[in-house]
Amino acid sequence: MKEVPNGSGIEPKPGLRQSDRLDAIADFVLGTGTARIEDLSEMFGVSSMTIHRDLDSLDQRGVLRKTRGVATAVATSLFEASPEYRIRQADSEKRAVAKAAFDLIEPGQAIMLDDSTTGIHLANMLPQKIPLTVITNFHRIAEILIEHSGIQTILVGGQYDRASEAFMGALAIDALKTLRADIVVMSSPAVTGGVCFHQHHGAVLIKRAMVDAASKKVLYLDHTKFSMTALHAATRVSDYDTVIVDDKTPLEELEQIRQLDVDLIVAQVEA
Repeated sequence: MKEVPNGSGIEPKPGLRQSDRLDAIADFVLGTGTARIEDLSEMFGVSSMTIHRDLDSLDQRGVLRKTRGVATAVATSLFEASPEYRIRQADSEKRAVAKAAFDLIEPGQAIMLDDSTTGIHLANMLPQKIPLTVITNFHRIAEILIEHSGIQTILVGGQYDRASEAFMGALAIDALKTLRADIVVMSSPAVTGGVCFHQHHGAVLIKRAMVDAASKKVLYLDHTKFSMTALHAATRVSDYDTVIVDDKTPLEELEQIRQLDVDLIVAQVEA
């Protein structure tokens, strides 16, 4: 049996029950980013057909994607990575930009948060600023905040997208049009040439509706977003009042943002 790559955090073994094998496959692919189907078959001691069926199940749940001979959790220009994978990436950087956004929020405000996993870090900080109203289409953020009595949580309904764990579609957009927030804080999977891009047009429409529904607009980006690509243009960086990046952001990107009519905050990442 092939050795499991260091850093995956698990030790796959043959003979697992299907449910345990699915969990182990998901953990392995989410930890390594990609894995060949033939390697998974050998690691878990099952046939390639069994691995194909397992990966089909995980693909349908939005955990990962199965392509030709490969299982992957990594985002592409057409497919966004699952929240479970995204939350594992650039954790310290996301925490730093979320803290900078938290400092801009005042008790009593109504805040909109998109389905960015950076927002999970921000949501965990928000109980320190109660009372608040938080409007989101992201199921994970609602789960964090719904138990806090000092936070009124509004989960925008609509068609649930299992891959992103967020509500999308016309119903969600119509709901956002009836709301007004003091501040929206959102991210983007990719930024190129001063434009924020997203893999899914449905998410683009939600982000535009949130920007339109807020008085103050904040964009937070960890430095990895400047090396990513995606298909659909969503908003321009200049559409925001404040842009927050981490201190690992390339200098040329910082200079480009400084030329815009926005407030730029460079968050320091803790070692």
